[in-house]
Amino acid sequence: MISNSIKWALKNRMVVLLIAAAVTVYGFYSVKNTKVDAIPDLSENQVIIFTEWMGRSPQIMEDQVTYPLVSNLQGIPKIKNIRANSMFGMSFVFVVFEDAVDIYWARTRVLERLNYAQRLLPPAVVPTLGPDGTGLGHIFWYTLDAPSHDLGELRALQDWYIKFALQTVPGVSEVASFGGFQKQYQVVIDPHKLTYYNIPVMDVIEKIRVNNNDVGGRKFEMADMGYIVRGVGYITQIKDIEEIPLMTQGSVPIRVKDIATVQMGGELRLGIVEENGEGEKVGGIVVMRYGENAKEVIDNIKEKLTDVEKGLPPGVKFHVAYDRSDLIEATIATLREAVIEEIIVVTLVLLIFLLHVRSAVIVVITIIMSVLISFIMMAWFGVTSNIMSLAGVALAVGDLVDAGIVMVENALKSITEETELT
Repeated sequence: MISNSIKWALKNRMVVLLIAAAVTVYGFYSVKNTKVDAIPDLSENQVIIFTEWMGRSPQIMEDQVTYPLVSNLQGIPKIKNIRANSMFGMSFVFVVFEDAVDIYWARTRVLERLNYAQRLLPPAVVPTLGPDGTGLGHIFWYTLDAPSHDLGELRALQDWYIKFALQTVPGVSEVASFGGFQKQYQVVIDPHKLTYYNIPVMDVIEKIRVNNNDVGGRKFEMADMGYIVRGVGYITQIKDIEEIPLMTQGSVPIRVKDIATVQMGGELRLGIVEENGEGEKVGGIVVMRYGENAKEVIDNIKEKLTDVEKGLPPGVKFHVAYDRSDLIEATIATLREAVIEEIIVVTLVLLIFLLHVRSAVIVVITIIMSVLISFIMMAWFGVTSNIMSLAGVALAVGDLVDAGIVMVENALKSITEETELT
């Protein structure tokens, strides 16, 4: 079989050269388009369900949220395992699917079952799916460098401007904000005044809720003109909350400011984010979507940050805290150096010991073609170019070199002997 293949190749050299040229072109195309990452993604094929019910103890979250969700998600096909975790005010359910399952098919099936399980949960408790990323999806971290701005302003800038801009980058699943203070209106109620006016706390909460709303009316026509009637009631400042009426005593309205103090403050925090011991920072974590090219997504993020930075307030700059592209480029450079070094060493060895230039060229071509075919196979089977796969290619080149040297030396010896006999 091998002998016949060699004879056919010798008789059809032009066909062999065309095949080699086609493989070379396709190989370089595969090298350019193969997805690149620093490390292989070995995380489980899972869908995360997050449910928030603030103020509830872990036991209540387990009994009324986590257990109903887990018990109703077990009938989904191709599930490997279901894990859950309940904590103060939050519940996490991890639905692990088989490795061959498409992640978006899995998310659709989980969402279908959540629609059914929703009726078993307490009112106003809505479970949501986590981002369509993996455990290695955190590819880019950044912080905001702004000494002249407070943490509340920076967090608002991150949540309402930078985050939305970065989420439009192709391949980005989510931008998670961290650090700073999330601004909120805080109503600090005086219990003694509540008792004096005999106003329940729930009435205060309900009055504030219903007064933070816009209402619509109908069209009003006058003098051949149509006017849209609507009631504007959204809260825009502290005074709007202070003037909300709660009840009336002897035709005198009792407002929120009569029983409470309204202020602008930050949401309760369970920790802080610090960078290099230089104080608190505000920033974001960019999560890559499942199956995307990490290097390409990071390049797009950097390009977007350049545009976003133009719209930032004076004195606010981006500072990159973590950039996986540095590790990716180092990994690619390591393989490039290893292959080049092996080619140079093999060429010198063949030239010194065989004293034959064409033999050295044959082995070098074999090495290059083998590397290109490896990338073609990686593209076919969806294997990313990472530190593990590229290291395997570099090691395989070493084994290939041994075989090439032996075969070329043996062929050269046979040709020399035949030449001497003739």
